[in-house]
Amino acid sequence: MLAVWFAFGPKGTAGQKAIGVTVVYADATTDEFSFSTDAEFLRQALEEQKLVEGEESQYGLYVKTVNGVTADEAKEEWWCFTKDGEDVMTGVDSTPVADGDHFEITLKTGY
Repeated sequence: MLAVWFAFGPKGTAGQKAIGVTVVYADATTDEFSFSTDAEFLRQALEEQKLVEGEESQYGLYVKTVNGVTADEAKEEWWCFTKDGEDVMTGVDSTPVADGDHFEITLKTGY
């Protein structure tokens, strides 16, 4: 099964690229970030900017903190990742980044 994932899973793009990230907080305020990266996948790009923290899980990084704001599990808060307004169907470890990509990270409430 793992071999199938590596053969057919998302592929990153090598080389320098510019990406944008919008962080949307619980009160609907936002922070905008634009930066260049050599990262092929979203996790590395966000960690280079020190934008995300979390804990490792069997599926990769479980993002708990974005730009210094930690989701409160007691309030059923969690961080939702989208790309150009569309749900990202992969974790940050396996979400490829390409030049010109724009991601949104939104603090949501309720499972």
